[in-house]
Amino acid sequence: MRKDFLPFSKPSITEEDIQAVGDVLRSGWITTGKHNAGLEQEMCAYTGSADAVALCSATAGMHCVLQAMGIGPGDEVITPSMTWVSTVNLISILGATPVFADIDRDTLLVTPETIAKCITPKTKAIIPVHFAGVPCDMDGIQALADQHGITVIEDAAHAIGTFYKGKHVGSRNVALYSLHPIKNITSGEGGVVTGPDKEFLNKVRQLKFHGLGVDAFDRQTQGRSPQAEVIIPGYKYNLTDMCAVLGRRQLAHIEEFNRKRLEIATCYLEEFRQIEGILPLGLPQGYDFTHAWNLFIVRVDLPDLDRNTFMEELKKRNIGTGLHFRAAHGQKYYRERTVVAPGGLANTEWNSDRICSLPLFPDMTSTDVTDVINAIKDIIAK
Repeated sequence: MRKDFLPFSKPSITEEDIQAVGDVLRSGWITTGKHNAGLEQEMCAYTGSADAVALCSATAGMHCVLQAMGIGPGDEVITPSMTWVSTVNLISILGATPVFADIDRDTLLVTPETIAKCITPKTKAIIPVHFAGVPCDMDGIQALADQHGITVIEDAAHAIGTFYKGKHVGSRNVALYSLHPIKNITSGEGGVVTGPDKEFLNKVRQLKFHGLGVDAFDRQTQGRSPQAEVIIPGYKYNLTDMCAVLGRRQLAHIEEFNRKRLEIATCYLEEFRQIEGILPLGLPQGYDFTHAWNLFIVRVDLPDLDRNTFMEELKKRNIGTGLHFRAAHGQKYYRERTVVAPGGLANTEWNSDRICSLPLFPDMTSTDVTDVINAIKDIIAK
């Protein structure tokens, strides 16, 4: 058994990264400044988007996006229940109704078919989730949305480095990326909204900083005009330059990070083909894509071993795990307020009871990977 604990995720931070953050601290300008502007420009260049807005979190970004769209009472927003609850919470906070689409049992992705079952005259937006770093079938989803005149917002929190048919996800719609420490790159805490419509992204930019008509950092004046006026009531969701500079340095290494993630995931896949009852996620068929491998998820499907016990047994062997995610409609608040037809979210519920995220991060060694595999084999053998 390992002597030290192996977390399921750990950011790759170098001494040069620490130096860059230190330089910002010494500069005297530590809040929103030139590094926010730089991060936005570099995210546009990497994803192929026309504009970008950096914020303190992807959750903050979703709040601003939904509000800028005018989502509110009487509206319905389609999203999977198999996702982090932040999106569902924000739909609810704005007075709209989250409508849960089921997922493909093997990939955990919503599909055009599952979404189509949820569309009503009240549907205002569809939020597909590019789960674990795999893209949804965006051509099919987009065609469905266009047919009904519905806006698509891409939840790309897991998907920096995910490509669909040769283009980065989110290149055609508003998309939200997370820079949380368990994501492929991190700014400590942070998020970025990208999109093709600069006018819409300017609304998001206003909402993120008190509703002022200019950003907290103006590229021309190197600061915010003290005479700036409130255009609409807004929030305090700006990202600090202490965080943004780290995000910029991380983004410069995204291809290297994702290549290492792929190597680890490939090793896991080869081993788990031989272990009955430990089921990795399947990969979608019918379109070309590049997997970012933000998470490596297995489903524990054994008669004498449930998922929670499996996670506890790995912890005893100094192996960390995660749970991404417990279905949102099973959370107390939504359980008491959401009507789900029997069997309506069967694939979501089956996976919610079985999923487990295994360690996957670029700094893992071959010994770390072997330790995870051997620990699982040991648990199964008992």
